[in-house]
Amino acid sequence: MGTFNLKPADVDKKWVLIDADGLVVGRVASIIARRLRGKHKADYTPHVDCGDNIVVVNAEKVVLTGQKRSDKTYYWHTGHPGGIKQRTAAQYLEGRFPERVLEKAVRRMMPDGPLARRQLKNLRIYAGPDHPHAAQQPEALDVAGLNAKNARTA
Repeated sequence: MGTFNLKPADVDKKWVLIDADGLVVGRVASIIARRLRGKHKADYTPHVDCGDNIVVVNAEKVVLTGQKRSDKTYYWHTGHPGGIKQRTAAQYLEGRFPERVLEKAVRRMMPDGPLARRQLKNLRIYAGPDHPHAAQQPEALDVAGLNAKNARTA
């Protein structure tokens, strides 16, 4: 009996809806990354995109534990000499694109490579409660109910 390898044509992709209101960023990001890769399925194959399509709403209401809201700093470089830039998590969450905090957390939990870049296209994050994917009938995943530590009340 040989090792089972899932073919791309045999993949059964589902649509999952996650409400991130009051959820801890790192905990929800690890659940999202695991589902994007498909590691929650029994027929997981490392070289095939067998993960689900994930829709996250209320990303602006995620919670960072401890002092991370003010201390966690995101760096990037413009490519010019002396072009290092930085922004805190609080600046992202209070700015124009608060969903980037969760997006960066998920992206950094995925491996580097072409397959992970393709799998990240199956993630859709929205700052507010509305999303345009009602036609796909996503099933809700209660992340707060999985573990008491996943949700924090301020």
